[in-house]
Amino acid sequence: MGKTKTKNQKKGREAARRVAEETFSTVPHTFVFQRGQIGRNVGQLVLDMRRVMEPFTARSLKVRKKNVLKDFVAVAGPLGITHFSIFTKTENSINMRLARLPKGPTLYFHVAKYALIKDVISSLKRHRMHEQQFSHHPLLVLNNFGTEGMHIKLMATMFQNMFPSINVHKVLNLNSIKRCVLLNYDPVSQEVEFRHYSLKVVPVGMSRGVKKLMQEKFPNMIFHKGVNLSESEAEQDGDHNITELPQVYSGRGNMASQQSAVRLTEIGPRMTLQLVKIVEGMGEGKVLYHSFVSKTEEELQEILKRKEARLKEKEERKRKQEQNIALKKEKRDQNKKRSLEGIKRKRPQEGQVSDDEVEDPGIPEDQAPAEESEDEAEYYRQAVGEEPDQDMFPSAKRKRGPGKSPIPFKKRKLSPGKGPPHNKKSFKSPDRGSKDGRKRFGDRKPLEGRNRFRKSEGGKKFGQKGGKGSRFAGQKKRDAGKKFGGQKSFKGRAVMKRQKGAGGKKDLKHKKEKN
Repeated sequence: MGKTKTKNQKKGREAARRVAEETFSTVPHTFVFQRGQIGRNVGQLVLDMRRVMEPFTARSLKVRKKNVLKDFVAVAGPLGITHFSIFTKTENSINMRLARLPKGPTLYFHVAKYALIKDVISSLKRHRMHEQQFSHHPLLVLNNFGTEGMHIKLMATMFQNMFPSINVHKVLNLNSIKRCVLLNYDPVSQEVEFRHYSLKVVPVGMSRGVKKLMQEKFPNMIFHKGVNLSESEAEQDGDHNITELPQVYSGRGNMASQQSAVRLTEIGPRMTLQLVKIVEGMGEGKVLYHSFVSKTEEELQEILKRKEARLKEKEERKRKQEQNIALKKEKRDQNKKRSLEGIKRKRPQEGQVSDDEVEDPGIPEDQAPAEESEDEAEYYRQAVGEEPDQDMFPSAKRKRGPGKSPIPFKKRKLSPGKGPPHNKKSFKSPDRGSKDGRKRFGDRKPLEGRNRFRKSEGGKKFGQKGGKGSRFAGQKKRDAGKKFGGQKSFKGRAVMKRQKGAGGKKDLKHKKEKN
């Protein structure tokens, strides 16, 4: 059975969770995304930059084509996003923008060179990169950013604010520092070198036997700078990277107050950036610095005046729109008030209830519904020119034509000798099946002319053998296999027509003889 949590453990975990939430909300967060068509390699560079900014970034941020910059700004506030890193690509260059939310400034960089994580790892003999390194933010190191110039200081401040700062007055856990981001500014070429390293601390000091072995004249194969070694791997230990540890660091032999060497292994990506310009706001403000275009003070004042004039026009339009909206609302209220007053004037005097509050009693049960006027049917005749249907105006009388009598139609009575073919007497009579019971049918004469199934003067009944006038008879014993008067098989339409014509001529002869 597992151990139950004590009260102190629960309190400790609750306090740690509260501190983590406060820390997470105070550190800067960055969105790294692209705008427009950038291609496969630049898209992979965007994903690699998200790995650098972890854990304070959106690792699985989805960007659609229809998204605009306002969409990202709208969601940045609730999520606590402080910076944007935006990559774009043109026909000639790849650009990167760094923006501070919500009011800027925005720095525009030209990416002169870049290498992906996979390219850097492929050049290493032994790479050191694992998931635990990305659970903490990297340590930022700036080099050569102390030169004079407003744009240099602003660029250094932007990079510093993108990463969490280190409070030297608090006890820092050295095991949380696993990565390092190095930014080196070259004042000659005015380019910024971006590098991403993995930290490793190893103890310094060897035994006498190991020192003797190293003093022999063996080829230095381990520290030889070859094709498969990066710059960080080929670097040897010395005074530049040996320090005394104030705390116990992860690894064998890394004890407090002992000499250890800090080794860097590049894990990528790497970029060479060149500052193009600095703009106020989110890319829509005044140009503070431009590396290629320089303007005089008069031109800057003219640009500032034009901008102020545009802002004044915008404010004036906004003020007019608000006035028009208020005027329309006032007119609507006045019209509504007048309408209500007119309704009150039409209502009866005091003591009577308005028509809206009176309930409709409906039609009483003993009262018949009101008949529709014939004017509607007459109007329909004049408009359409036809008589209306009976179900359209059921109460209106149907108009008769000029040649018809106005007297309504009456049923004709049958004569006493001629009753319906089936009356009650004929069905109830006991001699219904005898000859006397069917006098009406016995008086009828046989039909004249051609009758295939009744006996006549020129032929016999169906099924009787022999006879010249029979169309279907006349089969003999030798013709037993034949069908319909000796035909062997169906020989086509022409044969059938000839046979049909011959039969018709025979029937005509019978008619003439009878006459």
